[in-house]
Amino acid sequence: MALLSIPNVLIEGVSACVPKRVVENEDSSLLGKDELEKYIATTGVRRKHCALPDGTLCASDLCLEAAEKLISELRWDKKDIGLLVFVSQTQDYKLPATSCILQNRLGLSSDTMSFDVSYGCSGFVYGLSIAGSIVSTNKIKKALLLVGNTQSFYASPEDKSMSLLLGDAGTAMALSYSENASHMNFSLHSDGSGKDFLIVPDGGCRNPFSECSSVMEEFEDNIKRSRLHEKMDGLEVFSFGLRAAPAAFRELKENYGVSEENTDYLCLHQANRFLCEKIRKKLKFPPEKVPYNIEEFGNTSGATIPLLLVTSLKNQLESNSLNLAGIGFGVGLSWGAVSFHTDRITVPDLMFL
Repeated sequence: MALLSIPNVLIEGVSACVPKRVVENEDSSLLGKDELEKYIATTGVRRKHCALPDGTLCASDLCLEAAEKLISELRWDKKDIGLLVFVSQTQDYKLPATSCILQNRLGLSSDTMSFDVSYGCSGFVYGLSIAGSIVSTNKIKKALLLVGNTQSFYASPEDKSMSLLLGDAGTAMALSYSENASHMNFSLHSDGSGKDFLIVPDGGCRNPFSECSSVMEEFEDNIKRSRLHEKMDGLEVFSFGLRAAPAAFRELKENYGVSEENTDYLCLHQANRFLCEKIRKKLKFPPEKVPYNIEEFGNTSGATIPLLLVTSLKNQLESNSLNLAGIGFGVGLSWGAVSFHTDRITVPDLMFL
């Protein structure tokens, strides 16, 4: 395990942006009416905000909108931002890095350190640990952590296991150096032996695009997808999440004294409602301490936790001093838990693009 306790990093604000386009699961023809209601009740996903799969709206666009609004409300001078970390598995191009494109689009200095992190469901937790570690050195005073995905792009429209679940979002978190900041504590893990449980098989360097890549294949339960679509082994992922997520939080508890009693809210990766409720009960958190937004936004991969902060905890974050915990888990396989403190931070209203 990787246990980190990072000092001197202040969270100053968080923002989020989603596509204007709303896709209602109740309108889907993939399942009958009774099956749809059962699916919605189990996963919690009633609708999602999804970009069209034509490249007109990317994760970078959503993160850009979130970042511009957050910078404006914080009244930051852009020349003071020394770090930009972009966490996504739906980058603009194979190369160059999307973070460099965002540095330019945001009008940040060429002295800004920018890089991509190719992580999905655990991306916010990992990204916060990376950005926080750099800021804590006191060499960079202000940083942007941008986490976003338009992963509905990878969902086959004929695959009910993915197309009914996945939504899109972009988020921004503002970090700054402060000697008075509380420690951020992390427990981080990975296990690549489970890579095939969540994977887009073709299109990378291991399995380059070929004429067979885009052929639609039929699988069990009338699921159809190509090798350019994301596939998921639902049972394996469920079992993994139920095992890994509580264990990561317990490591924070054992090593840093984090507990359900001294945590105001536990923000879980919005994988699906049924799984998250199992995790909540395992950790003995009361329902009022575990917010959800999956009904309106679906599973937005690494963006789920910061999106949850904006949509479900905006008033509390702006008005109070809070002890928060987050757990991200999924594709990789990778997972991690974090505890962090906020004190009346800036949270712009959710934006739509």
